[in-house]
Amino acid sequence: MTAIVVESLAKTYSVVRKQPGWAGAWRSLFHRETATVRAVREVSFRIEKGEMVAFLGPNGAGKTTTLKLLSGLIYPSGGTATVLGYVPWKREHAYRRRFSLVMGQKNQLWWDLPAQESFALHREIYRLEQAQFTKRLDELTALLDVRKLVRQPVRDLSLGERMRMELIAALLHDPEVLLLDEPTIGLDVVSQRNVQGFLRHYQAERQITVLLTSHYMKDVEALCSRAIIINEGEIKHDGPLANIIDRLSSQKIIQLQFADGDSAEGLDQFGRITERIGPRVKIEVPRTKIPEVLSAVLAKYAIEDVGVQERPLEDVIAEFFTTGPTEAA
Repeated sequence: MTAIVVESLAKTYSVVRKQPGWAGAWRSLFHRETATVRAVREVSFRIEKGEMVAFLGPNGAGKTTTLKLLSGLIYPSGGTATVLGYVPWKREHAYRRRFSLVMGQKNQLWWDLPAQESFALHREIYRLEQAQFTKRLDELTALLDVRKLVRQPVRDLSLGERMRMELIAALLHDPEVLLLDEPTIGLDVVSQRNVQGFLRHYQAERQITVLLTSHYMKDVEALCSRAIIINEGEIKHDGPLANIIDRLSSQKIIQLQFADGDSAEGLDQFGRITERIGPRVKIEVPRTKIPEVLSAVLAKYAIEDVGVQERPLEDVIAEFFTTGPTEAA
């Protein structure tokens, strides 16, 4: 079953451009200059029920705008979309009970109140039975290890603890679709791993559909098997995450461990040296030349260990954003 269907979805904004200074402000009173910003340009994709898909792109690419359209917060300028068979911007009550949106930079919990008070408000909003609510809350607080924190004011919690509370609030009504916009932004490594582990476990157990935006590639690698890349409002790639490096990167990394006392000079003739720490060196080499380079290096140097690995996903994605698919491939 297809959970999310997006067909030629578009969103444009009309923005006012004011010249700087008092003179510019005065002129804008009588003559306003406007410009059209195309935030989303006729994007199309489908997500099946139970999929967890990464939605990637640089700042301003249209990721958050697309999630706002799918959650019904804003209206499109063109195209169509359905989520679980509902048109999001019709804002039907039945639809709002079946999805949830978590934005890493927006709070849905009351800042000065304990999280449990916000959870109680969510129970009233979604009209959850007390027994059902208590069971869900106990389950989620246990999974996220925050049971002892729900009575503390939200303002007294760490960023990682607040994000776990935000996830609880989003999942109390047991949504079938979860839209996540930068859920680990600003979190430390431990908090990131806690959120990743919870989402991986929860999605596997409940088989909910998840659309995740993140600039933190460890989130993507840990959680998603498919990625959609959007840039300048257009879909640039849609396919298995494992295929991104093969499609977008023509390079691999050779990792060498030199024997003690070997100077390892002259390696730059084989490729670009990306890291050198003591006797360990990493060289970026065209993937078609791996056998040739390995043979030459092993013949010339005393090597204790060697390995070949793909370039880090974040490097490949960053290169794609700056150079485009033709140069990066």
